[in-house]
Formats: sequence, structure tokens, C-alpha cells
Amino acid sequence: MKSLKILLVVFVVPLFAFTSMHKYYISVTQINYIKDKQSVQITSRIFIDDFENILKDRYDENITLAVKDELKIVDTYIEKYLKEKLTIKINNEHVKTTFIGKEYEGDIMRCYLEIEGVKSIESFEISNKILFDLFEEQQNIVKTKINSKQKSVIHTSHDNNTVLNFN
Repeated sequence: MKSLKILLVVFVVPLFAFTSMHKYYISVTQINYIKDKQSVQITSRIFIDDFENILKDRYDENITLAVKDELKIVDTYIEKYLKEKLTIKINNEHVKTTFIGKEYEGDIMRCYLEIEGVKSIESFEISNKILFDLFEEQQNIVKTKINSKQKSVIHTSHDNNTVLNFN
């Protein structure tokens, strides 16, 4: 019985120690095409602390997100970063996203973007490089619902561009 306890301590306890220290770096972006409105609506969910770190690193070390007296320039920085790191082509044409805003829920920031004037989608190309400049192990899940078809991909720092066909 004593040897069983020793084995548990030696082999099992270290496994739990390592799992509690590991942090996951992930974002989820949902893309929906609303044909009646000729609109592509994008919601990106990103951990607040990770995004705050990239904004501090790139723009202003005094930035703090999800606080009552958040700097007004924060939305400008968020928009600038997202436009650089989240690029889209529809039917082989680059399109511009419009930053609608953001909201906080728990430790997640939801960023809302939109592409207007989209009459049809046959191909949808997306490059999602959000936070790759901060974390090598970052993974960005992209889920789409376009023309009543759902498709999902995972972007990594080594594979961050996908073309989806919907014809």
C-alpha cells in the first residue's frame, strides 16, 4: 500500500502540476453571411488579457481594457490591429471590414465587424493572424455560416490562410 502511494506521488502529481501551469492561446471568430441584408457579420472572441498585452506592446503601455475609465483611443487601436491581422477576400476581391464595436463578458472581449454590400459569395478567403505576433502557439478558430453551409478551420502561425468555396 505504501508503494502505491509513492507511485501516485511520483507519477500522477507532476502531471497535474504541469496541466495547471499551461495556458491556452485561442480565439474564436464567427462569420455569418446574411444574404437579405447583403452583409457579412463577424464576431471575434479574444481573451482580454492577451489582447491588452498586444495593444500595450504595439501602441501604448498605459492601456487597460475592461475598466470604467478605459481610454477613448482603445477602439481606434483595436480597429487598426484587427484590420491588419484579419483580412478577407470575397470572390477573389479584397474587402474592407467596418469595426462596429466591442463588449466585455467575463475574461472575453467580443469584437464586432461587418462587410456591407455583399451580393453573393462563391469563395471566401480569410487570413486570421490575431495574436500570432505575441504567441507562437496561438490558435484561431474560424467558423463560417455562408449560403446555409457551415465550415470551420483552425489557423496557426504556420497555416493562417484558408479559401472556402460555396458554389
